[in-house]
Amino acid sequence: MDRAGRQAHWDNVYATKSENEVSWFEESPAISLDLIRATGMAPYASVIDVGGGASRLVDALLDDGFEAVTVLDVSEAALEAARARLGERAAKVHWVNADVTAWRPTAQFDVWHDRAAFHFLTESRDRAAYAVRVAIAVRPRGHVIIGTFAPDGPERCSGLPVERHDAASLTATLGRLFELIETRPYEHHTPAGAIQRFQFSRFRKIE
Repeated sequence: MDRAGRQAHWDNVYATKSENEVSWFEESPAISLDLIRATGMAPYASVIDVGGGASRLVDALLDDGFEAVTVLDVSEAALEAARARLGERAAKVHWVNADVTAWRPTAQFDVWHDRAAFHFLTESRDRAAYAVRVAIAVRPRGHVIIGTFAPDGPERCSGLPVERHDAASLTATLGRLFELIETRPYEHHTPAGAIQRFQFSRFRKIE
């Protein structure tokens, strides 16, 4: 799927479904928060949530005192849903409506977080473009947290095919600038009661 197709697909999803009707909904993004806290970054650190959409991670980061939070998503409808939920607090967040594979970073971040966006990049050229953005946007000794469907996870999501990953395939994609710090299996329970097997891997950028 090309970039225009991705935007149209996700705008339609968020325009036609409520927050808790999508399979990836989490009332509390516990594993993401745990991994971000594991970086040891102070609240003044800059964090970007890539493919954040309407996720409640941004709420939790603000609750934790983080002062420099960016949310990037290809769907403006998803970002608007998050802004509406946050109300006045939305002004504390930098919102970026962009396809990450074509985005041009204008700042660097201490933490790059991505839950369930990368696995939708099924073309090798898109994964390579993503890796270039990570390399540009993450500061030396900054952290990259990527959660994807595990090798025994679903093969499709939201009507789209996905590329399942483990720590080794993510390491190969990110390249020699990044070292693997940890990887964790995770079972996500969808609102409909299904179980989806994920893996979360955390990397650090080498100085």
